[in-house]
Amino acid sequence: MSKLNTELLTITQAATMLNVSKDTLRRWDNNNYLKAVRVGKRRDRRYKKEDINNIIREGTS
Repeated sequence: MSKLNTELLTITQAATMLNVSKDTLRRWDNNNYLKAVRVGKRRDRRYKKEDINNIIREGTS
């Protein structure tokens, strides 16, 4: 999938999908478990939907 077609989720959306807190996502990013894409002037975190779905699949395997 090209970078231009990658769907990005906000930290709130990703936390809801994974049923974890936003702090957990920040910690995972800091520990390189689930890397966030930084966007905008404020460098807000966004998460690739594909990465979120991979974690969900791993958890159900």
